[in-house]
Amino acid sequence: MKTVCEDWSKAFSPDKIGLAWFDEFAIRAKNVAAEIHRVKNPRDANPIIAEIAVSCGAKKVVGIEGPLQIAAGIFAHLSSQGIEVYTEKFAIRHEAETADIGISHVEFGVAETGSVLEDGYAVEKRLVSTLTPVHIVFLRSAYIVPNMEEALNIISKVHSQGYISFITGPSRTADIERVLTIGVHGPSRLIIIAVDEVPEESGKS
Repeated sequence: MKTVCEDWSKAFSPDKIGLAWFDEFAIRAKNVAAEIHRVKNPRDANPIIAEIAVSCGAKKVVGIEGPLQIAAGIFAHLSSQGIEVYTEKFAIRHEAETADIGISHVEFGVAETGSVLEDGYAVEKRLVSTLTPVHIVFLRSAYIVPNMEEALNIISKVHSQGYISFITGPSRTADIERVLTIGVHGPSRLIIIAVDEVPEESGKS
């Protein structure tokens, strides 16, 4: 899958990233209606996501096979529950519009706004994060920066082409008579799976 940067962590200032900002990030993310589940390791996310799939009656999932998702084995787990799972890029392009859940990963979180940064250089990743009514993202718990200034500083060091986006809670709009509506232009639910321990063999996310 095409990416903006193979390793965002190379641009992080050691004193401007870490768990020290996680609690603030979680509070602000929840304040904009994001749902957060913090787990010790990737596989701990499986029962959480399986329960979400059951609760929303999911029959079809499209997903990006990032390091944390692979370490969790989430797609095999969902398949074992009888859910159709599509992870190949051309299948995602065909199935995303009618999928119930999209699963991907984000590069880091921003404590100041509760936002997460998505490397959306690959079209299929943008489809997963915009067309499905429920978007689940994996995030390394320690990859939290304090504010937008530091986030933009990181972007300036690694971004040369492509597409990146900040996601702040579920999709919302007040275009129609200034009435706030959730999920019109994108997912009605954003669920963040924050992972504390990342297996060395899973690489970077």
